[in-house]
Amino acid sequence: MTTEDAKAAARADAAPDAHPAEPAQPQTSAPAPDSGSSLRERSRVRASELLGRNWLNTGGEQLSLEKLRGKVVLLDFWTFCCINCLHVLDELRPLEEKYSDVLVTVGVHSPKFEHEADPDALAAAVERYEIHHPVLDDPELVTWQAYAARAWPTLVVVDPEGYIAANLSGEGHADGLGRLIEELVQEHEAKGTLHRGDGPYVPSPPQSGDLRFPGKIAALADGTYLVGDSGHHRITHLAADASTLLGSFGSGEKGYADGGADSAQFNEPQGILPLPAEVAEKAGYDVLVADTVNHRLRGLNTATGDVTTVAGNGVQRLIQDPGAAAREAANLAELNPVEVALSSPWDLVWSRKLGKAVVAMAGTHQIFAFDPVAQAVELLAGTGNEGLVDGPADRSWFAQTSGLAEDVAGNVWLADSETSALRVLRIAEDGAVTVETALGVGLFDFGYRDGEASEARAQHPLGVTVLPDGSVAFADTYNGAVRRYEPESKTVSTLARGLAEPSDVLLEATEGEPHLLVVETNKHEVVRVPLPKEALTVDEGAAATQRPRTPFAAGTLPLTVRFAAPKGQKLDDRWGDPTQLKISASPEDFLVSGSGTSTGLERTLELNPDHAEGVLHITARAAACDGEPGGEIPDHAACHLYQQDWGIPVRIVPDGEGEGELVLDLRGVN
Repeated sequence: MTTEDAKAAARADAAPDAHPAEPAQPQTSAPAPDSGSSLRERSRVRASELLGRNWLNTGGEQLSLEKLRGKVVLLDFWTFCCINCLHVLDELRPLEEKYSDVLVTVGVHSPKFEHEADPDALAAAVERYEIHHPVLDDPELVTWQAYAARAWPTLVVVDPEGYIAANLSGEGHADGLGRLIEELVQEHEAKGTLHRGDGPYVPSPPQSGDLRFPGKIAALADGTYLVGDSGHHRITHLAADASTLLGSFGSGEKGYADGGADSAQFNEPQGILPLPAEVAEKAGYDVLVADTVNHRLRGLNTATGDVTTVAGNGVQRLIQDPGAAAREAANLAELNPVEVALSSPWDLVWSRKLGKAVVAMAGTHQIFAFDPVAQAVELLAGTGNEGLVDGPADRSWFAQTSGLAEDVAGNVWLADSETSALRVLRIAEDGAVTVETALGVGLFDFGYRDGEASEARAQHPLGVTVLPDGSVAFADTYNGAVRRYEPESKTVSTLARGLAEPSDVLLEATEGEPHLLVVETNKHEVVRVPLPKEALTVDEGAAATQRPRTPFAAGTLPLTVRFAAPKGQKLDDRWGDPTQLKISASPEDFLVSGSGTSTGLERTLELNPDHAEGVLHITARAAACDGEPGGEIPDHAACHLYQQDWGIPVRIVPDGEGEGELVLDLRGVN
């Protein structure tokens, strides 16, 4: 089927119940957010067909909604670059196991970056993240547009008769989904429209070898190396040749457990930091590990093999108890670090100026610091908003920072993956931090272009290292390259190409001609790459995410974020209004008014007519706890934070031609 045929089929399937260019949602006003009651009976919107290039994890079968009739179907619109999407994959696993005979999760892969549209890259990602449900490859965003998705991740629940039951965006929905699934099961079992039994998932044979989807690499003082062997959920010890296996730390079974080298458990560990000797002696361990999916920092004693937890309580920071979040914000550095919620720590570097480990907290788009001796965690930079904003640390924005390296001046270089950017923390002698961008434009701009840094482009870089001449090499992951940035000339060039998703790069500490050690994630190996005497200059052009821009007329634009608390929950108003909107724009003056942070989920924006296009950055939050509407929240009630960041590309059109309002679903139940 051609792309145009697929789009036409999607339009035909959607009518007359839903138009593919509009959100599949009822034409009724949203209920009170804490109503707690099901709204599904108020409208019946038929789900659009699932169309794309191919299916994965089905044993070659091409699925359709008709074939899935009788099951509760959960559509997960995701893209494998997105840390929030990876969080949701883990949130959904317990639901998939509990409701395995009635629930079918379908991952609809809707790529942000060009590389993510490569079917081989997608297949590798499905294996790497241990996705045990069918995945629809939707490179042309046909199904994405049919469901009017506006953000990664977006979740759509389809009932056993093929009607949409809920639209949800962001993280933290597992509890509410469980309640909705129970409700749908009871309803459709009574109607005789529920079919129990195995779903269509067919596993693929796994890769084998000493390494499996390795992430980060670090050099030990004796010339050997540690690798974050994330696919094996362990830390692997390699000889000086960077290939001979000397041993490993961790059982190799995914999970969380402290203990010895054979019993400890990790979950997709990434960053590895050998500590300075004097720090290691006081801390009682010599290596710090970013245990990414466990949302923890772990201490590793390489002499004994013992692994201990030194920071993180295992709760993903964005969905922790809202009351705990409020208390944490006031005195973060004074808390026991193992009681602090972290979010996907991805890389680590030691800052000599700070005397602390710098942590790329990818899941909250922030930079943290950790002091192993004082046993304290602190926020170093970043507001938590996703994007590219420089300046003072407390006003800066990051986007899934995934690589760190320190230069001789004590500055920390960052691979900011979602903005395809190379950035730097300038650390003053007094510890003050400012943020600068060397390469990169924003969330939706990428490409492969060398030359002047202002015009150069990269694609989702994950690793960075500093070279002897002061230039900075970075793993340009989705371009399959190692690139170099020269601070003096402010130019970008290419050192190596043809690599399979290089995720880290390290200068080899040996005499003679300098080499780089490059972690080739999708080839499951570490390779040695000589530093060329003359770098390449490549220009394959700049690009932008293919998501269509939403047309709006300049001037007033009403914004509403719909949120309905799950049945059995009520809004948590113990600390004031539990809903919040943060709004900004790129460029900054694209919004004449309506930017800033305030409570409530409605706002009136004013778009600047002087710009032809821009991006709206919207973050919505709502907190709810177990308890019936109108009643008190019981002591020790489970509480939940729902959050989503939207980056909405917008184009300005003549008055009367664009959409009249912007309606987003944080949690909309039909």
